[in-house]
Amino acid sequence: VQLVESGGGWVQSGGSLRLSCAASGFTFDDYAIAWFRQAPGKEREGVSYISVSDGSTFYAEFVKGRFTISSDNAKNTVYLQMDSLRPEDTAAYYCAADPNIGVLAALEPIYDYWGQGTQVTVSS
Repeated sequence: VQLVESGGGWVQSGGSLRLSCAASGFTFDDYAIAWFRQAPGKEREGVSYISVSDGSTFYAEFVKGRFTISSDNAKNTVYLQMDSLRPEDTAAYYCAADPNIGVLAALEPIYDYWGQGTQVTVSS
């Protein structure tokens, strides 16, 4: 199983970025994929979740209305569109995959597989 994140970078407050999580080595349609983030000195926190099989999604309150998660099953890729970015969104962003996590545990950091992360920096 391999998860590779990309799309991070530097952006000014109010700007946008789109993160990608390219998956390989497993049956993409059978998995749930989530995005987490971790800022220096802080715990990893869940950001957003998607069930690839049924398309259901879940968002942390602090990103609702600003971030959108989606999947392209033909490309085995999950995206996180991040709009109206704020300095407090600065963190390393990770995608994670698991075949057995439903929406009730969507943002718990208990996923089996993790990517290496991509850095997002938002300046004020």
